[in-house]
Amino acid sequence: MPQAKVHIIGAGLAGLAAALRLADGSRRVALHEAAPQAGGRCRSYFDSALNMVIDNGNHLLLSGNRATLAFLREIGAEDQLEGPPHAEFCFVDLASDERWVLRPNDGPIPWWVLRPRRRVPGTRVADYLGVLGLLRAPKGAPIKAAMPCNGPLYQRLWRPFFLAALNTAPEEGAASLAARILRETLAKGGKACRPLIAANGLSEAFATPALRRLTAKGVEVAFERRLSALEFKDQRVNALGFGDERIEVAAGDCVILAVPAAVAASLLPGLSTPQAYRAIVNAHFKVAPPPHCPPILGVIHGTIEWLFAFPDRLSVTISAADRLIDLPREQLAAKIWSDVAQAIQIARPLPAWQIIKEKRATFAATAENEALRPQTQTEFANLLLAGDWTATGLPATIEGAIRSGFIAADTVVRGA
Repeated sequence: MPQAKVHIIGAGLAGLAAALRLADGSRRVALHEAAPQAGGRCRSYFDSALNMVIDNGNHLLLSGNRATLAFLREIGAEDQLEGPPHAEFCFVDLASDERWVLRPNDGPIPWWVLRPRRRVPGTRVADYLGVLGLLRAPKGAPIKAAMPCNGPLYQRLWRPFFLAALNTAPEEGAASLAARILRETLAKGGKACRPLIAANGLSEAFATPALRRLTAKGVEVAFERRLSALEFKDQRVNALGFGDERIEVAAGDCVILAVPAAVAASLLPGLSTPQAYRAIVNAHFKVAPPPHCPPILGVIHGTIEWLFAFPDRLSVTISAADRLIDLPREQLAAKIWSDVAQAIQIARPLPAWQIIKEKRATFAATAENEALRPQTQTEFANLLLAGDWTATGLPATIEGAIRSGFIAADTVVRGA
């Protein structure tokens, strides 16, 4: 009797994670990807305007992202993430030019808030108790109903922290998602919230070593293979359509649909998916950072929010950036560079640059959208869903995407 086969549609992080979990030799695994490369939104590419390899977006990871770290261990790429030995976050407020370093202590008892030099300037110990309202918020509540959304602590810590995690204005973000992030990172202490970045690029950290590992395990990987149709019979998928090619799905086989929400909805009419999305703008400047520039810098009261210093470039991420999407690229580059120059205290003309706009980068992390996210198991016995837009309990992040792939793979194993 032939081995059962799992068809994974999509080689983004969700699909790669599912494939890794299932490539143990007990079943055949086939990975089908519409694009010519793996990684989805988490990838690097050669940019001809800058004549260098850059990431399509900047991603800040935290040491508490357990699924991400498990994924990297599996593919032998843990060393691709770099960060400080202890949690520390450098900030600058462009309105006042104040600069500080937030330094949570390693353990879960947050004694660091008792030390003025370790906490946010202008804050009191009592201010930090306000975030506890998130942990008690009822289902469906927005953040603004669960905690204070004003004052120095909110502007200088909670707003940038949750904005980066949710890609949604924190005031309207889902309290449940913010609480989950808080529980898994800062609430566990500094050991769970060390900032980590893929210093050699996202592809080198995630896609390239994952594909190497999957190939070594015998996984069939096919690129430029777009799924155009799913055929159903007796409440299960019985065939996959790839243009003119039709692949039968045998009785013991299953399918994991690890594609963007819009693609999944087009293949599965009636599927509930998030309906509102938010933009992200990334900017890359071909200039070596000055020696005093921290690897990661949070920016308050500016157009930019996070500045990343790589050996050959400075890169910027702006979340919930719908307001900037329609600005001319040249105007946007100049506006962003003005903030960068002030933030790191350099005076030089605009260097070579690249702007990457993603209008529908992630779903809006509101309570309304959270209620629309589907579970892994569908109404069809052998069809599962994966992706950061599914009901992972996390916002649309690298951690959420990888965790969704693991959940789908574990569901296959349990049902075998």
